[in-house]
Amino acid sequence: MDWPVAKAVGLLFASNVFMTFAWYAHLKDMKAKPWLIAALLSWGIALFEYLLQVPANRIGSTVLSLPQLKILQEVITLTVFVPFVLFYMKQPLKWDYLWAALCMCGAVYFIFRK
Repeated sequence: MDWPVAKAVGLLFASNVFMTFAWYAHLKDMKAKPWLIAALLSWGIALFEYLLQVPANRIGSTVLSLPQLKILQEVITLTVFVPFVLFYMKQPLKWDYLWAALCMCGAVYFIFRK
């Protein structure tokens, strides 16, 4: 793997951890709070997402096409989201996660083939 791709993947992975918590953690932790409080807290978390995501996309775009970068982002999102759902949100594992992952593998194949 090229160094810019590895850097982009690492930054996108970290960015997705922040994004996932910004988008969904309030559904578990702040249900009793007004939505505005949840939105403000989510925006605060999302700041860290963007501080990682913007440089990741700039670095990745030096060696990947925009469609490749987008599919890479989606695969990373799924990779972060499934453990979040299982371990943080305490929701059960479903076979649909495997099927979704296989679809993403197909997307990766088609977008990266020569």
